[in-house]
Amino acid sequence: MLIYVDGDACPVKSEVMRVAQRHTLVVHMVSNHWMRLPAHPLLKMHVVTGGLDKADDWIVEHIQQGDIAITADIPLAARCLTKGARVIGPTGKPFDNDCIGMALAMRDLNAHLRDTGEIRGGGPSFGNKDRSRFLQALEEAIQAIKRGR
Repeated sequence: MLIYVDGDACPVKSEVMRVAQRHTLVVHMVSNHWMRLPAHPLLKMHVVTGGLDKADDWIVEHIQQGDIAITADIPLAARCLTKGARVIGPTGKPFDNDCIGMALAMRDLNAHLRDTGEIRGGGPSFGNKDRSRFLQALEEAIQAIKRGR
């Protein structure tokens, strides 16, 4: 079991590392630019050049069934699900095959509404409750994989 983090805008990098250390899991932090992160033998940094979706492509190329992806990128989440991985958003929302279609549709609808000026701005700000939900969701995903579910 490996953890892949879409690192460019991930607000829970330190939480991922804390849980990974507890379970001795390797974390692949993937981004389009270099990030300053504490050195740790379980942390593998991958800086992918060549364009916006290249980090996503790298994750999809390497992730396998039984791995975990951490991302807020819904199209990336869908691609990881097709590889048999578990996917968790930084707010603790798990993506699965039952909800990914609706998540993609809502993403497209919200993009259209922003483009037409019907709505402005992004979603709600990220807070401590989101961090707590994320920690719980990651722990639950790891335990479920270990139990073979």
